[in-house]
Formats: sequence, C-alpha cells, structure tokens
Amino acid sequence: MSVESREHVQRSELLSQLRIERDGQPPRPRSRVRWLAVIAVALVLAAGGVWYALGRMAVPTVRTAVARDAGPSAGPASVLDATGYVTARRQATVSAKITGKVTEVLIEEGQSVREGDVLARLEDTDARAQLALARAQLAAARAQLAELRAQLAQAERDYTRQQELARRELVSAQSLDAALAQRDMVRARLGAAGEQVTVAEQSVRVAQVQLDNTVIRAPFGGVIVAKAAQPGEVVSPMSAGGFTRTGIGTIVDMDSLEIQVEVNESFINRVTAGQPVEAMLNAYPDWKIPASVIAIIPSADRSKATVKVRIAVQSKDSRIVPDMGIRVAFLSTQPATAAAPAGSVLVPAETVRGEGAAAVVFVYADGKIERRPVTLGRITGGQREILTGVRPGERVVLSPPPSLDHGARVRLADKS
Repeated sequence: MSVESREHVQRSELLSQLRIERDGQPPRPRSRVRWLAVIAVALVLAAGGVWYALGRMAVPTVRTAVARDAGPSAGPASVLDATGYVTARRQATVSAKITGKVTEVLIEEGQSVREGDVLARLEDTDARAQLALARAQLAAARAQLAELRAQLAQAERDYTRQQELARRELVSAQSLDAALAQRDMVRARLGAAGEQVTVAEQSVRVAQVQLDNTVIRAPFGGVIVAKAAQPGEVVSPMSAGGFTRTGIGTIVDMDSLEIQVEVNESFINRVTAGQPVEAMLNAYPDWKIPASVIAIIPSADRSKATVKVRIAVQSKDSRIVPDMGIRVAFLSTQPATAAAPAGSVLVPAETVRGEGAAAVVFVYADGKIERRPVTLGRITGGQREILTGVRPGERVVLSPPPSLDHGARVRLADKS
C-alpha cells in the first residue's frame, strides 16, 4: 500500500472517532466513570458536613465566673454552708365549716387580706329559714311566759283574798287550799315556760351560727397564694370524693417567713442558736440577706443523716416568697481581720469540685478546659477562697458537669 493510501486510512479512523453518537446508543465507559466520581465527591462533602455539625453539637456549654483577688478580710468568715428553702410558719388552707354550694368567691392569687375579711360565701337559703323558725319559736315562748306571769299575779291575789276571808271564817279551809294549789301550779308552769324561752334563745344562737358558717372569713392576715374554688362548686370540711372541694384558698402570713436548712449531723456542732447567718436566694445570688439561727430542731433524719435548723430572716422583703431555694453561710462569731495570703482568689463555691486534697476547679482558656488541683481557704458568703491553683482574672466553670475533664472543648453560655 502506498503512503497516500495509508494516510487516507488514518484520516478515516480519526474522523470516525470524532463522530457524534446517535440517540439510543449506549454511553461510553469513560462518561460513566466521570459521573461516579462526581457522586462520590458529593457524598464525601455531605458526610464531612454532618460530622462537623455533630462535632459542634457535642461541645458542651458552660457558665463561668471570674476569679477575684481575695484582698484583706474584714468581716466574719463562714464556718459552714448549707442549702434549704424559705418556709412559712403561719400558712392555712381555709375551708368551710359546713358542706354547701359556693355562691361567691372574693379572692384572687396575690391579694392581701386582713383577719376577718370575707373570702367566700355559701348558699344560705336553708340557714336563713332555720334562723327565722328559731326566732318565731322564741317569740312564742316569750308570749307564753308573759301569759303565765299574768296568771301567777292573779293567783297570788286570789290566794291572799282567800287567806283574809279564812281569818274571818267566811270561807271554808277547802277554798283556801284550792287557791294555794292554783297559785303553786301557775308558779310551776311559769318556771317551765322560762326554761322554754332559754331553749328557744339557744336555738336562735345555733341557727345564727349556722348562717354565719356560710360566710368564710380569713383566720389571719396575709397573702392569698392559691384560689381553690369557684362559684357553683360544692365545698366540704371533709373530702367527700367526686367534685367536692375541701378548701377555698390558701393564705400565707408573710411576716412568718423563715428559712429551714438541713445540716449534715457531722457538722451540726458548728451551729448554735443566735449565730449570725448570711443568706442568698437562688433567684438573687448577689443579694446578701442578714439572718440568724432561731433553733436547732432536736431530731435527726436517720435516712439522710441530717438535722434541721430554723433561721430567722432579719429583713422583710417582697422578693422573699415561700418555697424559694436559698443558700446560707453560718458565720463565725469572731471576725477575721487578718489579710488573705498573697495571690489567693475568691470564686463562687459551686465552682469547686471535691474537698481537701481532692479539691479541683476547671479553668476556661482559649475554648478548652484545664483541670487544676487547688488549695482551699475560708468560705465567706457563698464565696470560696482558693489559696493556690488559680490566678486573679481567670475564668472558672460554674457547677462543672461530671463528664467535664481536662482538655475538653467547651462553649461559653455567658460573658460574666
């Protein structure tokens, strides 16, 4: 074959490779590989995005506080910390003394009431009818009493007249005896009528009490914290099942609020009656409330190994309400005037995990956590002194979760 023939054949083969494929012809293997590569890359990118999102979700969020320089201590130091609740010594769920249907409720939650104020009224139709009947019976008994008094006066005169005639021997002894018997009989009837009047008066008093029982009044002054009944409901002093209510509302005497805490029996020797206390509500952690120990209840809880302590709040404030959580620091009676060691800091007590040689805190720095052993100092009003291990200005984690450990990555929930 000549050279020109071979060149013609090669051109024909090249043109056949450049020919466009018609519809219905299968794709070349090279195009299929290209599409599979694109799908694989997309799957890898999607998996990476999911992994990144899960990694961010797994990072825990923590709250921190700044360690402050302890400086000199001029106030009394805390000898013991405890937690408890605000309680009311005078609290009552007011109920009716009788069973009846409520016709009117005059209270709402948060309303202040004074002793004797009307809280609610019950249906009183039957009680009023009973009172009217008792008053009518009393009026009848009094009328009968008046009639017998008139009869007795007449019998007295008849008997006197018969005595005068008997002295003159103008009447027989039988007539004199009859007049005497008549007088004594009227006297006896008059005494019985007097007793009937007394019974009728007592019946009126009972009916009046029953009517008064349909009006429910406040036993003492305070604040309504719960409204338990509505008009149309039936209330009863005892639970009768069904839809019967046993109370109208709950009153709390806000002047009787105090604090109750449970102290581990191993440390109860640090608490004495009259000891000064500094209290902090969980809702207002920066508010220091002066208080003092009322009494140590002479009974221990065997299951928890604790003893209850009653604490009086020395400043009354509307922010203090029953059942609020509160932390207290029992203060030493001897004020600490010595300067704190150089380099010591104060941190919130809840930042410290463990006690003694096992005490540690978790310091936040550059998105990671450092677990540091610390040397503990005094406790002052919910603040714990750290003698070594933390420097002023460093951030420490508040209430570190049990899973938190050295080197863990975290996110801040605040910038306090």
